[in-house]
This record gives sequence, structure tokens and C-alpha cells, in this order.
Amino acid sequence: MTNLSPRAWFAGCAIAASALLLTACTSGSGDGEAANTTSSQTAASASQAASKAQEKKLTDQAQAALAAVQGGTMVEAGAERVTDGIHTEPTLSQGKTYKLNLVCVGSGSAHLTFSPAITAPKTEVPCDQSVVQQRITAHKLPVRIDVEGTKGSTGVIAWQINSI
Repeated sequence: MTNLSPRAWFAGCAIAASALLLTACTSGSGDGEAANTTSSQTAASASQAASKAQEKKLTDQAQAALAAVQGGTMVEAGAERVTDGIHTEPTLSQGKTYKLNLVCVGSGSAHLTFSPAITAPKTEVPCDQSVVQQRITAHKLPVRIDVEGTKGSTGVIAWQINSI
């Protein structure tokens, strides 16, 4: 028989105990909790992937609608989820006039507002893929543009500011 040092014996016991604990923690108690967690994570991942694909499709549709509108030199552009809204302070020149093209693709509607309010009137934007054009004049800087989706609205809002 081999004589083991106390240190080696203690290390062996620690490894054996660790193996038992790992096995006990990962084997489950037969109630299917681990399987349910895995299947719900898989379903959530699939749903998230479908949402991303749908969002990309809506973004492409919105950007295509904007691309069909001609005029001016682009100053700033972007696309956001309706639920996130648009909140921007574009770099504009005081006293100069611009055209804001805005399209919402999805369902519901959104409200377009400007600060200061004299820049342009408040406008409702339907999420029906129609392009809303708004002439804005930068009387006072900075100009803030906010687009908020109404309750329950979904989809993507794309926008572009052109100098005229």
C-alpha cells in the first residue's frame, strides 16, 4: 500500500467532492426544468431572430420610399424603431431652409415636433409607408426634431434632411 501525504489526500477529496457537486447540479431532479429553460431560450432566440428580420425588412422598405424622393443635398439621415422614436439636433445653418422627408412603415402613427416650435408645425405621420415632407427653417439654433410613436404603434421610421 502506498502512503499518501495529507496534502495529496486532501486534494483528491476536493476533486472528488467537486465532481459530485457538479454532477448533482447539472443532472436535474427529473422535473424537466433544464429542458424547459433550454426550449424557452431557443424559442426566445428564434423570436428575436424573426423580429430582427422583420425590422430589417421594414427598414429597407422605409429607406426605399425615401430614396424615391428627389431633391437637395443630404444633411442628415437615419432610421429608428417607432418605439424608440427619433430625437436629433441636426447641424443646420441659421436662417437656411431645409426639407425633412419622413416615412413610417408598420402600424399606427407618430407625431413629429420641432423645438423651437417656430421651426415648423407639429405633424402627424401615418405608418402606412407614405412619405411626409416638411419644410423647416432654422430661425434659431439648435433645432431639435422629435418623432414619437403613438401608443401601440410599431414599425420603423426613416428620415432624411436635405438642404434646398
